[in-house]
Parts: sequence; structure tokens; C-alpha cells
Amino acid sequence: MPMMTAGQYEESLKGLNLVVYMFGKKLENVADDPIIRPSMLAVAKTYELAHRPEHQDIMTATSHITGEKINRFVHIHQSTDDLDKKSKMSRLLGRETGCCFQRCVGMDALNALSIVTHNIDKRYATTYKQRFLKYLAYVQQNDLTCDGAMTDPKGDRGKRPKDQADPDLFLRVVKRKSDGIVVRGAKFHQTGMLNSHEIIVMPTLNMRPGEEDWAVCFAVPAKTPGIKFIYGRQTSDTRKLEGQRLDVGNPIFGGQEVMTVFDDVWVPDERVFMNGEVD
Repeated sequence: MPMMTAGQYEESLKGLNLVVYMFGKKLENVADDPIIRPSMLAVAKTYELAHRPEHQDIMTATSHITGEKINRFVHIHQSTDDLDKKSKMSRLLGRETGCCFQRCVGMDALNALSIVTHNIDKRYATTYKQRFLKYLAYVQQNDLTCDGAMTDPKGDRGKRPKDQADPDLFLRVVKRKSDGIVVRGAKFHQTGMLNSHEIIVMPTLNMRPGEEDWAVCFAVPAKTPGIKFIYGRQTSDTRKLEGQRLDVGNPIFGGQEVMTVFDDVWVPDERVFMNGEVD
């Protein structure tokens, strides 16, 4: 499909039906919530600018796997010119929104996986790179927003994942099947998570022998059953709701951080990019 417009992006979020809690209550309409909406508008700007003729050079790229025109946020860097344009794209969006536009971690995760899956395959004779390229083509063809999820609750930071009182303080595999895995745990502080179609989960540490269950990397749709989102408070985030005209911060755009809980979530093999490989 062609690159999404800002309007199409907003409509796509309304169809996700995410399980979201804010201030102790479950939200029924995430995309239109007045606290969350400013952050959604910041992401929408990444879609809007990609359609402006004057910004085509830095906001779009050519897919190295399909040859099609794509949003640069789902592109795998192929040259120093790509890196230069990535930097210019970030500056442009920063000037336009005055805030975090929330797609950088997902873009960096895709680029990291392009390298790491190749290296794991070379060392362990796995087929993760082939899986990743298929996933990447899906993301590019549907012009999806991805969010990277790396930070675990951690618990006692002086202990390794396997030594924690609660093994779920680092996200882990709790069951392996012939066609996929079941994972449990949480990831913290994902900027823009409620505005994303996909979640790319990565380990927060280099795992060691004996920590194979925590050495896992995968991607799942944000709407996957078993995933719950808990919105994190922002500084003065309710002032716009109180009718104040001063000290409301950015009046149009904004950001968000979310805790994402994985409650025995099923991940099919084709979306698993690391499963127990440790040094």
C-alpha cells in the first residue's frame, strides 16, 4: 500500500482497541483522549511531512528490499547519505513539533536487528535474518509505526536476571513450542507506545549462559492479546484539561511514556529474532 497520510495514520490507531489504563481507570478511546492526543499528533507529523513535496528528499527513502518509496522511519540505512538525511529529518521534525516525535527508537531497533540477526545466523546457523526481512517488508508495505521496548523493571540491580527474587522482573520466555514462544514480564518507559502499531522487544542486557530464557527478541502487534498498557504521568499533564492559559507547555504536541505488561503473550516463530542464544 502507499505511504499513509496523517489522517489514515490516526484512523489506523482507532482500530487497534488497545487495553490501556490511566490514573487507575481503563480508557475506552485512546486516540481521542485529550491527554494522549498531543503525542499522537506529533507522530502524525512524521506521516504528514512525508507527503510534502519540499520534504520528500529527507522524509522518504527507497526500500532496499522492494525498491518502493517508503517513509524514512522504516528504512534500513544503506549509506552515509542515509545517515545524514536521518539527522536532517530529526531536526526538521523537532522544529515542527517542539517535542519528541516518538519513532526514533523503532527505527533504530529495525536497523539494529538488520545487523544483529545477520551476526546471530552466522554464528549459530539460525534463520533469523530471513524472518526479519519478511517482517521488515510487512512494516514497510503497511507504513507502520514501531516502538522499541528494551528497559525491564530489573528489581535488584545488583543481581542478574536469573538471580532475582521474581524471574519476571526481566521479560522472559516461559514456554517454548514447535511454532513459537510464550513470554511474560514488562517493559518500562516506552515513549509513544500508545501511538504505535508494532512493539519490538529486545533484551536490556547481554545475557550469559544460564540466562537463555531472558535472551529473547521479537516483534508483536500492539493489539496482541495479553498485552496491557499503563500510561505514565507527565509533568503538568492535566493543565490543558483545567482551562489554564499559562504554563501548559507545548499547546499542540506532546509525548508519553508507558509501561507495557506482557501477560503470557504468544509470539509465533516468524516474529522471533532471538531465542536463547547467549555468549
